[in-house]
Amino acid sequence: MKLISPVNLPFRGIFSRLRHSAFVKNVLIVMTGTAAAQAIGFALTPVISRLYSPSDFGVFGSFDAVLTVIAAGVTLDYSQAVMLPKEKKDAINLFMLSCASAVIFCILSLAACLLLPGYLQGLMKAPNVWVLPMLVAAILVTGMNQSCQAWCVRVKAFKATSASQVIRSLSSSGMQIGFGLFRGGSVWLIVSSILADIFASVNLARVVVRDVWASRRDIEWPLMKRLAREYRDFPMYSASMNVINALSMGLPVLLLTHYFGIAVAGAYAFGVRILSAPMALILRALRQVLFQKAAETKNQGDRLMPLYVKITGGLFAMAFLPALALIIWSPPLFAWLFGSQWQQAGEFARYLTVWLLFMFCNLPSVLFARVIRIQRKMFFFDLALLSSRAMVLILGGIYLSALHTIMLFSLLSAVMNIVFIVIVGFVLMRKEGEAGLNSILDDIKE
Repeated sequence: MKLISPVNLPFRGIFSRLRHSAFVKNVLIVMTGTAAAQAIGFALTPVISRLYSPSDFGVFGSFDAVLTVIAAGVTLDYSQAVMLPKEKKDAINLFMLSCASAVIFCILSLAACLLLPGYLQGLMKAPNVWVLPMLVAAILVTGMNQSCQAWCVRVKAFKATSASQVIRSLSSSGMQIGFGLFRGGSVWLIVSSILADIFASVNLARVVVRDVWASRRDIEWPLMKRLAREYRDFPMYSASMNVINALSMGLPVLLLTHYFGIAVAGAYAFGVRILSAPMALILRALRQVLFQKAAETKNQGDRLMPLYVKITGGLFAMAFLPALALIIWSPPLFAWLFGSQWQQAGEFARYLTVWLLFMFCNLPSVLFARVIRIQRKMFFFDLALLSSRAMVLILGGIYLSALHTIMLFSLLSAVMNIVFIVIVGFVLMRKEGEAGLNSILDDIKE
């Protein structure tokens, strides 16, 4: 008779649940595409890094910083609200509201580029005025991509979102290499990024157009207005938080350019790009599936706290050892992989890793804050974060070196991310009370 060790029984139960979990399957579907996308991008980065200079990446980083700030509010975050309604009719009208917002932002951005061309060109350190129409196009494409992706997540079309990641990465990296061989410079880094987003959006649109056409009779202007009012906390707080966060993320590139030059800003932007690549492998997949899962869990009246603790703790455990390795070996690794001109980017990456470790862990707190609708509290937190980051960068620019400024910026950002995670966990625990805590303890015992 074969004996089964009782020690193995809990593990068998865990693996059995994981194997049959729809949540895990959906994460793996999206992660497969994201992994392929990141593998393609990372494999080609040593080639791209030798075709473009730190100054080229500085201009590209400045353009991306401005675009990211605008794109953070381009749908007024109604794209995120698409996941929440129980009724498909409400969701499709929120989707149309999201698309309409993107078109309006595009028109406003075009007006700004016509009225203030010199200021915007100087802000991005752009070599010519052609960057401005590219900015307008990128805003529209990004807004539509956000809306389409949100709808695909709602209907669990995760294979489409996964494929779009591969399309974006393959087309972006391929075009950057092609243009770089002809010494295209920073402008063609921007063109490659925009075209790649267009290709990715077309793939998502195949799902969206079919669903919108089938529900076309449900699209009503009075209903859109009612839903705009019902979910007004998304544009008021969630979208505002996104803009503030994007500004916090973009400030280093813009202020480092101002105080230390475009090459230093390019080294910073390149370092963040490389460190963010493996993070995106997990976070892009998890963001889509976890938000859908959390919204579904809340609609069913189940507890959110156990899911919050599991995912946050799991992310930290997953990232700790790779982060430690990067802190120790980033400078020689960057010089070896990407060329000696990126040695400084490796020095920056060593300290940026501390911040990005805790940013990696705070994804559940960002998503759950929206699900439990505490955007107002988070709005004021993000204002404090923006103010403190700006102060560190300005004081560092005046009194410190670039490296010491980035060290302080990274340490401050890490601490603020930890505080953010604790705040959301505290609010969840208070909302769910003793039952939420008991659910966590029961899961640990299992």
